[in-house]
Amino acid sequence: MAVLEIRDLHVSVQTEQGSKPILRGVDLTIKKGETHAIMGPNGSGKSTLAYTIAGHPKYTVDSGSITLDGQDVLAMTVDERARAGLFLAMQYPVEIPGVTVTNFLRTAKTAIDGEAPPIRHWIKDVKSSMKNLRMDSTFAERNVNEGFSGGEKKRHEVLQMELLKPTFAVLDETDSGLDVDALKIVSEGVNRAKENTNLGVLLITHYTRILRYIKPDFVHVFVDGRIAEQGGPELADRLEDEGYDRFLVGEATA
Repeated sequence: MAVLEIRDLHVSVQTEQGSKPILRGVDLTIKKGETHAIMGPNGSGKSTLAYTIAGHPKYTVDSGSITLDGQDVLAMTVDERARAGLFLAMQYPVEIPGVTVTNFLRTAKTAIDGEAPPIRHWIKDVKSSMKNLRMDSTFAERNVNEGFSGGEKKRHEVLQMELLKPTFAVLDETDSGLDVDALKIVSEGVNRAKENTNLGVLLITHYTRILRYIKPDFVHVFVDGRIAEQGGPELADRLEDEGYDRFLVGEATA
């Protein structure tokens, strides 16, 4: 069984005032087929963890490790991490002018698999996934995310995930900016991908509303770059009722 392990991870970012620590010793183990929800207030380090796993050059790993089935993820380039089975759905997906969705998806699939997918089956898979995500077929010939609404961008992220079939997906606030209908459709896409490939999911969110559709096996509360508490789905319900005040007061006291 595939395992993504994070051990005593310390990460900083360079600012005008110098190096600023963000993650301060994160330990987390995610097995294939599990869904882990990371919740916490703004600025707690949730997105930093996501982008560090993906290999964003903005973040410096000061110490600790990330391994995928024992392989050193931190030693891999960004494209090597993708080929190894890691996928990041970004909070703010970028636009790529001049590159159509069709070309982008097929190029990405070819890069990950090492060979181009058979065109007939590929077209069928793309159309089927777009239909399930209620994306108009004309989006296939539009430039990547150019002129897309927030909800359309998030659907496109899930479309990539369904087609590329990663081993582990990190979803960075996929629910932000989605209305109720779009949230349900995007969540169904994540659940469908998990059901089809036994995907491991690391779901980062502020709110519990997406957890009504994507049921977590484990919930972790991030505060000041650390996991302050962890538990099962009931912890998310408690956060819905109580918020993060008890963690923030404790941190301020410390």
